[in-house]
Amino acid sequence: MLIRSKKSSEISESSTTPESIYLQRREILKGLGIAASGLILPGAAQAGILDYFSSKEEEVVADRRRKLSATLNPAYQPDWQLTPESKVLTHNNFYEFGTGKADPVKNARNFNTEPWHIVIDGEVDKPFKLSMEELFKLFPLEDRIYRLRCVEAWSMNIPWVGIRLADLIKRAQPNSNAKYVAFETLHDPKQMPGQSSRHIGGGIPYPYVEGLRIDEAMNDLTMLSVGLYGKTLAPQNGAPIRLVVPWKYGFKSIKSIVKIRLTSQQPPNTWNITNAREYGFYANVNPEVDHPRWSQGSERFIGEGGILSVSREKTKMFNGYADEVASLYSGMDLRKNI
Repeated sequence: MLIRSKKSSEISESSTTPESIYLQRREILKGLGIAASGLILPGAAQAGILDYFSSKEEEVVADRRRKLSATLNPAYQPDWQLTPESKVLTHNNFYEFGTGKADPVKNARNFNTEPWHIVIDGEVDKPFKLSMEELFKLFPLEDRIYRLRCVEAWSMNIPWVGIRLADLIKRAQPNSNAKYVAFETLHDPKQMPGQSSRHIGGGIPYPYVEGLRIDEAMNDLTMLSVGLYGKTLAPQNGAPIRLVVPWKYGFKSIKSIVKIRLTSQQPPNTWNITNAREYGFYANVNPEVDHPRWSQGSERFIGEGGILSVSREKTKMFNGYADEVASLYSGMDLRKNI
């Protein structure tokens, strides 16, 4: 008898995509000309989540987004229930545009992302500066469905569009001193009100910075996303380009990136600078290590319906991606290295 073993990232049959959402997703991809025959397609803070989603809000943020041509990566097309696009667009953490979940969609409406350039330098043999137009020409886009797990204990399943970070790094030809990868968000207080006001931006230091070890950055899962749901990113989701590291808490996935630097030393990251007791460098999703102010053992998945339909689920080690990344931390004390 053939026994099929489940990957750690798989979820129960009761959590799979409803037929209506599955068909809708399939039709969207067909319309974009990127659906492939035979592929299987999809799919809080402790006090609770209050959802304020409206069609008007979605129309406001959607009118600046354009469709993207991307190839479905069959390795990352699980049959999961997707978080509705409207909720992905209107429930955000992006302190540059405010600390409330509904602040970014309101305060980022006029955020200008054109023109936009990314600088890749540091411990590399061929540093370069790349426009978004050049990036689209150089690197083919992929469609991948990933879990997003916030440190506040809520989660989403999102179809991202982007490229492997490893492909961008390889183009710069890292040298033997490259041990870490540092990232930096745009610093523009005129466009980002949270950077100019402690009241709006939560009082954290700006520009926002993050970092990964080089082996984490080169892992196949690690993406630079330029879109979601088959369209370019909305400003509140980190337009025009952001990091997506699905086995780590969401604050590691830095938004609106303008600089990537390879370094020999561990780079600073904003939340560790702000509160080292609560936020470490690694930020791996770990249900066995609670946040000092709430449990990480479970999470609220944001799916279809309103607040009453939000389901409580057990948190998976490495957010369900243990098969792909656990070896990166072999021998490490993951309670100490949070």
